[in-house]
Amino acid sequence: MHEIKQNEERTRAILVGLNTGEYDAEVSMEELEELADTAGCEVVLTAIQSRPAPEAATCVGAGKLEELREQAELLEADLLIFDTELTGMQMRNISDATDCKVIDRTMLILDIFAGRARTAEGKVQVELAQYKYRLTRLTGMGTALSRLGGGIGTRGPGETKLETDRRHIRSRIGSLEHTLREMEKHRKFIGSRRKKDGVLTVAIVGYTNAGKSTLFNMLTDAGVLAENKLFATLDVTARALELPDGRSVLLSDTVGLIRRLPHHLVEAFRSTLEETAQADLILHVLDASEPDVQERMQITQELLGELGCADIPQIHVLNKADLVDLPQHSDLETVWISAKHGTGLDALLQAIVRALPETATRMQLCIPYSEGGFLQILREEGKVFSEEYTAEGTLVDMMVDVKYRKRAEVFQVKA
Repeated sequence: MHEIKQNEERTRAILVGLNTGEYDAEVSMEELEELADTAGCEVVLTAIQSRPAPEAATCVGAGKLEELREQAELLEADLLIFDTELTGMQMRNISDATDCKVIDRTMLILDIFAGRARTAEGKVQVELAQYKYRLTRLTGMGTALSRLGGGIGTRGPGETKLETDRRHIRSRIGSLEHTLREMEKHRKFIGSRRKKDGVLTVAIVGYTNAGKSTLFNMLTDAGVLAENKLFATLDVTARALELPDGRSVLLSDTVGLIRRLPHHLVEAFRSTLEETAQADLILHVLDASEPDVQERMQITQELLGELGCADIPQIHVLNKADLVDLPQHSDLETVWISAKHGTGLDALLQAIVRALPETATRMQLCIPYSEGGFLQILREEGKVFSEEYTAEGTLVDMMVDVKYRKRAEVFQVKA
């Protein structure tokens, strides 16, 4: 997969938005600029046109198109990125009128995903989303497609694949969907094994660039890519996390969410995102320094609801506390942290302990040698911190599964 490197020449791009009053166009364009930067673009101009509805043939009006052509020539820009989904015909007409490459918001996000996917499942999901998206746009794209050539908007399946007939593309989609179903079965099997084995899982979710991967790294030393870019993490990563009460849980870091996340991507990544629905606890990470933090929280909550996660306990983790000059009070449901500086993590770990169902208790026991069979069961089902042989029996400091706690209390060492 192609990746943007620091020393590569950045593509000069003009961002084009349409303000129909349906959503906050200014905020959406700011996010599009972040996306463009993540993809490796140098944004040379941002243009928004207000109109009641998109122009059927060209999205924006004829006068705006001519203006864009002149500005692209003047600023030596060779890519137009539209903040709204374009049809194949619109792409071709805009491209013909401006003599520029043309992509839309969805193609840009798909392109970033294609460059960031690392696991086999992530790559299959991206390729499937790209094929499905472009299949409906092959008719009419014509020169707009060939003008794209290489670069931004074309990572993933190559140009030659996209120009083959629909039958081949549909066949490839069918093949990818089958592969994804098999991968999903395998993941669900692993998930059911975890449940059967009593493994507790905690999922980190939240808006893209809220600091999820930084938090994940601070808690687990996992070394997951964490940078100030949108969609720095694409594939689900899971690592063991030791809690202050001695229990171990499986912590997973998931793909970030975003305003107007294209439904192609929600569908393609549904299987990955549904891992969250299997979690015992959700850490909903929020960038507390963002002025629209409430709106971002709402976007995440809506998607979690779609995935059937509404009833899973949540802790709101307000990150980047060092950048906020507000009263910061942590409680059972809200914890203020700075993942970058490692502050507030102890409070977060304690909140996780309290929020998870009690599955095991740390106990100091002295088990007589005549109860060796019971000790062996406790070893297999729990976790031993220390073990010492004494005249009275085996002295152990261990996590005891709740189902054996009552029986174990008989052997508990008084403090």
